Amino acid sequence: MYKNVLVPIAADHDAKAEYALKAAKALRAKGGKIILFHVIDELPAYILAQIPAEIVEKGHKTMRDEMTRLAKLVGGNVEIDVISGHASRTILEYAEEKGVDCIVIASHKPGLEDYFLGSTASRVVRHAICSVHVLR
Repeated sequence: MYKNVLVPIAADHDAKAEYALKAAKALRAKGGKIILFHVIDELPAYILAQIPAEIVEKGHKTMRDEMTRLAKLVGGNVEIDVISGHASRTILEYAEEKGVDCIVIASHKPGLEDYFLGSTASRVVRHAICSVHVLR
């Protein structure tokens, strides 16, 4: 069992989010914590300058609201965090910073483009310093 479980939630994996949370809940040790985490892709400065700050903030709020809903399904000690960055790199840095001992991440069936670019889940598996459970 794990004391500090990170569950990165991708907006395009909505159907898998609840499945990932069930797995995280099963893997969480008694008294352990689950962190629901979402990375919003960082926009280049020249694009960000053209978007009103309220729109960016609305995107963060919408994701926080969804994650709050998901957190209620899990119960217990659950934290929520939404930050901007590059998905795989930010997940790995965050996991190390927070002392995460397990990452539960949903993945899609790899396609040809994943062999050239790599998916977020595969990058996390290759570079994480903790256990990683991948759900398909």
